[in-house]
Amino acid sequence: MIGTTISHYRIVDELGRGGMGIVYRAEDTKLDRTVAIKFLPPNTLGSEEETARFYREAKAAAALHHPNVATVFEINEAPGASGEPLLFIAMEFIDGESLTDLIARGPVPAEEAVAVVAQIADGLGAAHDKGIVHRDIKPANIMMSSDGRPKVLDFGVARLEREATLTQTGSTIGTTAYMSPEQIRGEPVDKRSDLWSLGIVFHELLTGFRPFQGDYEAAITFAIMNQEPTLSEDVPDNLLSVLRKLLAKNADDRYQSANELAVDLRAGTVTVAAPSATTVSGKPPARPTLSRRTL
Repeated sequence: MIGTTISHYRIVDELGRGGMGIVYRAEDTKLDRTVAIKFLPPNTLGSEEETARFYREAKAAAALHHPNVATVFEINEAPGASGEPLLFIAMEFIDGESLTDLIARGPVPAEEAVAVVAQIADGLGAAHDKGIVHRDIKPANIMMSSDGRPKVLDFGVARLEREATLTQTGSTIGTTAYMSPEQIRGEPVDKRSDLWSLGIVFHELLTGFRPFQGDYEAAITFAIMNQEPTLSEDVPDNLLSVLRKLLAKNADDRYQSANELAVDLRAGTVTVAAPSATTVSGKPPARPTLSRRTL
């Protein structure tokens, strides 16, 4: 594939691969820009209803333009190696790293984590206002650009990614760990499910670990459905209240919009609180006290 030209995209190198295909860096020869192209596996779309739903959601995502959302440029098909149509999505190339990479280096200072999550909430809010629900918010689907701006990936294709991942043996923990209770139950989800997932990401940024633990999928699922989140004592008190609201089991008890969350995050002082009786020790190293910052 590398060195070939698909439509007007010259494939330069491979960026990554997974259950839902391969992502390449490519040059758009028409507009002289670098893009990322995701090629989905053959037969990704099944029924006519599923195909129509995919194109409907992908077109809605392509109409979404926001600084905290990776822009979708084109959804199209090209002939595959065996002659079958190969579905591809051309999108904004982000020169940076994923939140997965960022979290792997250890807990992020509270002030920085608040700034990142507030911007992610901005991007989600713009999508939700257009009726688009992501359904698979997790660190791997959020990139940090070279200028420090978080960008949410895969609007319009996340549903396919999640459903494919959940069918792969040994691949479920990374996805299940961020799913809301209603999503696990197989119920219809709305924007509040995305906010639950963002709450998991937020705690992981702050502490390096997720608030619902388990060594295997069933244990994580049980914790999400039946247990209170394990929140680190190192998290500032005002952020603990935000996390508890994001991670309420009942969607009606959560933030009702991403914009409401962003306002709360930008409203207060971020300081490291003394240990609270309602939290448990999360083991990550303590952070220095942070002064007020307007985001």
